[in-house]
Amino acid sequence: MTSQVSSPAEQADEASEALVGGQRAPRSDHAGDGEKEIRRLDRVIIRFAGDSGDGMQLTGDRFTSETASFGNDLSTLPNFPAEIRAPAGTLPGVSSFQLHFADHDILTPGDAPNVLVAMNPAALKANIGDVPRGAEIIVNTDEFTKRPMAKVGYATSPLEDGSLDGYQVHPVPLTTLTIEALKEFGLSRKEAERSKNMFALGLLSWMYHRPTEGTEAFLRAKFAKKPQIAEANVTAFRAGWNFGETTEDFAVSYEVAPASQAFPAGTYRNISGNLALSYGLIAASRQADLPLYLGSYPITPASDILHELSKHKHFGVRTFQAEDEIAGIGAALGAAFGGSLAVTTTSGPGVALKSETIGLAVSLELPLIVVDIQRGGPSTGLPTKTEQADLLQAMYGRNGEAPVPVVAPRTPADCFDAALDAARIALTYRTPVFLLSDGYLANGSEPWKIPETDELPDLRVRFATGPNHELADGTEVFWPYKRDPLTLARPWAVPGTPGLEHRIGGIEKQDGSGNISYDPANHDLMVRTRQAKIDGVEVPDLRVDDPSGARTLVLGWGSTYGPITAAVRRLRAADEPIAQAHLRNLNPFPGNLGDVLKQYDKVIVPEMNLGQLATLVRAKYLVDARSFNQVNGMPFKAEQLATALKEAIDA
Repeated sequence: MTSQVSSPAEQADEASEALVGGQRAPRSDHAGDGEKEIRRLDRVIIRFAGDSGDGMQLTGDRFTSETASFGNDLSTLPNFPAEIRAPAGTLPGVSSFQLHFADHDILTPGDAPNVLVAMNPAALKANIGDVPRGAEIIVNTDEFTKRPMAKVGYATSPLEDGSLDGYQVHPVPLTTLTIEALKEFGLSRKEAERSKNMFALGLLSWMYHRPTEGTEAFLRAKFAKKPQIAEANVTAFRAGWNFGETTEDFAVSYEVAPASQAFPAGTYRNISGNLALSYGLIAASRQADLPLYLGSYPITPASDILHELSKHKHFGVRTFQAEDEIAGIGAALGAAFGGSLAVTTTSGPGVALKSETIGLAVSLELPLIVVDIQRGGPSTGLPTKTEQADLLQAMYGRNGEAPVPVVAPRTPADCFDAALDAARIALTYRTPVFLLSDGYLANGSEPWKIPETDELPDLRVRFATGPNHELADGTEVFWPYKRDPLTLARPWAVPGTPGLEHRIGGIEKQDGSGNISYDPANHDLMVRTRQAKIDGVEVPDLRVDDPSGARTLVLGWGSTYGPITAAVRRLRAADEPIAQAHLRNLNPFPGNLGDVLKQYDKVIVPEMNLGQLATLVRAKYLVDARSFNQVNGMPFKAEQLATALKEAIDA
């Protein structure tokens, strides 16, 4: 879904992320006789939570789509169980979807929800700890019976024992109301119950004045082969809207205006990180005038890229779902040898399996994009949670000296640009490139300005077409390891080109000719040359945001950008001086990074690991970079970071 937003590009209110409870004091339209009050807010954080079979992700996706079409800035955080189907009504089976939307520029899904929709006792118990006092809680009272409450350790009903007295609780019999609304369709009770998420969506759509036409059209399209089910869901959705309009329990509804001043003019759509990355890879292949080949094996949270790219054969995309991780990257490397823009996608455990073939790609010096959507580890770890703990694996996780460039996007929309940048480096320097995203970026979403094609970089490459070296006897031959003097890239010769036959393999090559070589001096030369090629990759200088001459710098990478920037805004709103810089290129580092670090007395590095970037920075630049970290499978909260940074400033 896209929307047109026309306004000058303006800097967002830096104090906006510092607001207590996520809302400014609302303006009200006082209701007349028989009308409900409408309060105008500048931002809201909503969390839908329920059993993994309650459709919370679909509910959140639909609310997000309508919010995007309305023109709000937004950020989302889906959170779901790793089990395919955890036991119903249990804490491990709780699935949630958090949405933060506003009339101004925002950066995170928010720390604490202003509204929690809890479909059962497990959802309430799993999420109540994040809900601030005074927030609204909508609970499905039909599920608060003895057995579901006992499953999660409630001895008495929290709706009756006073434990929720500090909240605005709205008890709603969602299941009963949904079944009653769908009587005319003749559905079984179980079939009718499945639509209770649409009833909840209708109620929340009324509360926040969300458009409805898109959701109704979506439901009719989704269930086009089952028109009765489609109309039942539409009816449940409308019933939820009407319930909000008529019940006395909801005396107030809310409006959040479009974020017209937050966006430059253009055409926007809501996009997740994995979708943006997929589109970026397709765009890169078109800009390079090369077919795109994906060799991959399904693994959470990277599988969506395989699913998406498989839909785009008309753009010259070929996808291969291999029998395992090793076969996936082997096929991709073969496609690179054959002249394709080659990609393999995985998560941390898959990277471990692919490491030998990545080393082969380093030796062969062929372009290959290795996409790692990081998740909690080690081993199987936390498949549906997020982490940034694969940085050292990407840097060093191969035998021998096997340097590889590393690129990391900072937001879901930035995954598009990061994919283009990874392709540029891979094609220009003939090297595998790591693209480090993570589960937070992959599943989260935000508005994305759709670029014009003339704004995209030219990535076209020149294949070798003839001999490039003259022997002593005057014979002209092709040397597969004769290098470009600027980039140190070797020529890329497509198999089948007459006269350009050459040997490939994992054994060390002789410089220039590419013949097998065991000569110690040649090996030393090749190792140092491959390292020099990576060291020479052209990356932009690091930009520093420091409006007040701060003495403390917060340095981040990847998905920590949103929470860090929100925390920095909070501190600056309180007149605390702090500088911020964020790395996209992690190998090689920007050329000015060392000079930047020396300008500050304190350098704080927030990471979702135990300090991997801080370790690299300390080792390379000999600065006292201090790590602030967590590895709980969840992204940082802005308040948490703001507190830690304030303590660092004051220390």
